[in-house]
Amino acid sequence: MKRIVSALIALLCVAALTAGCGKADNNDSVDTTEPVTTVDDSTSAENGSGTSEAVTTEAVTDPAPGHVTEIKLDKYEVNITVGSKDMPWVTMLPEDAENKAEIWESDNTSVATVDKYGNITGVSEGSCTVTVTSADNKNVSAKVAVNVSAAKGLTYIQGILVVNKTYSLPSDYNPGVDSTANAALNEMIAAAAKEGINLWIASGFRSYSRQETLYNNYVARDGKAAADRYSARPGYSEHQTGLAFDLNSLEQSFGETKEGKWIAENCWKYGFILRYPQNKEAQTGYMYEPWHVRYLGKDIAEKVYRSGLCLEEYLNITSVYAN
Repeated sequence: MKRIVSALIALLCVAALTAGCGKADNNDSVDTTEPVTTVDDSTSAENGSGTSEAVTTEAVTDPAPGHVTEIKLDKYEVNITVGSKDMPWVTMLPEDAENKAEIWESDNTSVATVDKYGNITGVSEGSCTVTVTSADNKNVSAKVAVNVSAAKGLTYIQGILVVNKTYSLPSDYNPGVDSTANAALNEMIAAAAKEGINLWIASGFRSYSRQETLYNNYVARDGKAAADRYSARPGYSEHQTGLAFDLNSLEQSFGETKEGKWIAENCWKYGFILRYPQNKEAQTGYMYEPWHVRYLGKDIAEKVYRSGLCLEEYLNITSVYAN
């Protein structure tokens, strides 16, 4: 009898130990020094016994999209003259990078400026550095050494291309409409339209030969002295720079219209000045032209506007033909 009882007790102990071992897999303390598999409940899979198996997060996360890791340029040095432009060609790598937007910056805008597209413009003689940076990865950039020399036959004062009766342009200077000025003008026209002001271009870029034809026609009609008050001689017209525009009407009464008043009060906000203001003929050399605006860039245009001076007064220069 004692032997039977002892055998039963032994069997019960073995059963208890076996149950305890299985229980320890779920409830015993875990050594935190060992790696633990992270279970993502949203991606658990059912096994054959109906319990959930652990699935690691890495196994279900999509790979990150490509980011810019390098910028290459077709040129790392640009040599231009004052007033001229150049634009390095940019390649963002890797090719599958999703965001290839560029951020451009000049470390000395008094020597050269650069727009958001990478167009570098010479402002005055000297050297500076232009940098293009990845908008996707600000740690990735490339630098361009910019050297600006004097432009033959052009006059820049305080970084402004000056054209009046004292300062002329070469007959072969033919830049066409300046893209930056044209974009600024379109911005101004759109802003004016939102306020019910309708503006349009009556005259923009004019070549030397075109100006020569116009001026000679005016001289034949009104005489040289009269023509010189309202029309520039060939080579002395701001329209040849591609930076000047005549808007709407070529009548002085335009200055009293809502459009003329809007231009006088607001064009500086878009980088323009009213080039030939009222009562400034002695300084500018030309009669009042409420329709003629000249692009200088927002910073300089605001300074000229707030000074209350015409450009000749602001730069302390003359505008008088030599003969």
